[in-house]
Amino acid sequence: MTTTSKQIELIDLHPQAADMKQLVRIGLSRCPRQLPAWFLYDAEGSRLFDRICQQPEYSLTRTEIALIQSSAPEVANAIGEGVIIEFGAGSAQKVGPLLEAARPSAYIALDISAGHLRQATTALQQRHPQVPMLGICCDHSTLTALPEHPLLQGQRRIGFFPGSSLGNFEQQDAISLLRHFRTLLNGGPLLLGLDQPKDRSRLEAAYDDAAGTSAAFARNLLKRLNADLGANFDPRGFEYQAVWQAEQQRVQMALISSREQTVTIAGEAWTFSQGERLITEYSLKYSPEHAIALAKQAGWGWVRRWHDPKEDLSLHLLEATD
Repeated sequence: MTTTSKQIELIDLHPQAADMKQLVRIGLSRCPRQLPAWFLYDAEGSRLFDRICQQPEYSLTRTEIALIQSSAPEVANAIGEGVIIEFGAGSAQKVGPLLEAARPSAYIALDISAGHLRQATTALQQRHPQVPMLGICCDHSTLTALPEHPLLQGQRRIGFFPGSSLGNFEQQDAISLLRHFRTLLNGGPLLLGLDQPKDRSRLEAAYDDAAGTSAAFARNLLKRLNADLGANFDPRGFEYQAVWQAEQQRVQMALISSREQTVTIAGEAWTFSQGERLITEYSLKYSPEHAIALAKQAGWGWVRRWHDPKEDLSLHLLEATD
């Protein structure tokens, strides 16, 4: 299905409800139970995530935007010419300086929320009318190939994956995703934004802010399952928690059942015991050395790194190895 909005073309490849039911069945059969992180990003979830990025405890977005702004001319020179493809574009707040400095032949935004993607690309096009744009609503981790489109035809592909979104994937899955990006980019480079390990109190506060926005974001997952798959979750029956796990170098975010309860999802009954966790997402943090090693395992060679003054976050430029 293809629609247009103010000259922005949107290709809708969102997974069907039947696919979501199967993913729920797989995720709830795991121990501990865990659903794909992209389930969090329906229209309301995307709106709540934008609010998280504005909370004083969550510095990642502000730090990364400032880093991209200050480094844009050097980054543009390093990545070269081509079409910029952003994986998990969200509100597309970070790519603007690159569009100005690199002057790509086109910008392709991939995101799981069609409504959010349409709004973001429309606003971005108004600020950068010189750059042709295309939105693709999809789960980029399972997309077998980018659709045939004139903006992509014959163009060198440059990947952009900011926001430390790779941290939502456990290490082996992260390696698989980076390998997958190699295929989607046809050997083109990848600019990867990664959050780095830091003080436990800072990390836990970032993912469990005082305003309760992170908790609302997690509980919205249950509301989405109720709306999309006919589930009957009571969001009030789950407490939210974000915990730094030093051994795995990650923050674990989970909804914890406050009582024994049985929930029906797509006609299947699932029982949660009191204290049982439903993991909504992980956020792995990567030191520069760990990032380089991870990239190497996925067939990427490290080219260059940019970082903020406090060494909180890094942008890594990677090139596919033979």
